[in-house]
Amino acid sequence: MSLITVNEEKCIKCGQCIKGCPSYVLKMGENGPEEIEETKCIACGHCVAICPTAAIDNKKSPLAQQVDLKDFPKLNAQQAEHFLKSRRSIRNYKEKSVSREELTKLVDIARMAPTGSNAQGISFLVVEDKALIAKATELTIRIMEHSPLKNALKQIINAYRVDGVDSIFKGAPNLIITTADKDFTNARDNSVSSLTYLELYAPSLGIGSCWAGFFEYCASMKHSPMLKLFNIPEEKKMTAAIMVGYPKYEYKRLVERNPLEVTFL
Repeated sequence: MSLITVNEEKCIKCGQCIKGCPSYVLKMGENGPEEIEETKCIACGHCVAICPTAAIDNKKSPLAQQVDLKDFPKLNAQQAEHFLKSRRSIRNYKEKSVSREELTKLVDIARMAPTGSNAQGISFLVVEDKALIAKATELTIRIMEHSPLKNALKQIINAYRVDGVDSIFKGAPNLIITTADKDFTNARDNSVSSLTYLELYAPSLGIGSCWAGFFEYCASMKHSPMLKLFNIPEEKKMTAAIMVGYPKYEYKRLVERNPLEVTFL
């Protein structure tokens, strides 16, 4: 059964779909592009998206499900630079939880992130239960107290035990965790890519975010009790986590980084 169909009246045989295919599954035939080997298609949708005349369709990435970009304005270089520079890791949050509608928007954008061979393979666990986040905070501290790195983490542990300061989730009302199959080798890379998309999109909704590094450290341990706490299936593993919420404070200025170091060869 054919994977692609071509409208021969629209096709101008420009070959862009063939050149844009990362899996080399297309060739130019007498009447337009033809597939070489259907099973190699990774469903990236490039062939359909790149066609200037909308002449090609692909069952794995249907034309009807793609959005025409002609009506969407693009950020200019200055806007894009400001957008990227203005994102900050948020460590102070309002108590108000993010609505389920907006949490869904965040993970829906996250799933659009690029992945190697379009493998994707990432699932999202969205935590709305503040009591569960509090349990995860306590468990993280407990694991850290018995970790070989406990001396290095002493300040964080004491801040929690002595002063009641949440150095793990910073009082964030919501947590987003990525999971993947245990044997999925690209799980961490794909998770980072996905959550990077999420954290770049979040400010447009008035939402702040920060990577939950200490929690990730504890969740990644072999036989971590975090898996049971969050009811993660045995065949799955936690791969990354990010805290989200409404920022308590507003940043007024863009902060500079270290000077650029670059070599051109």
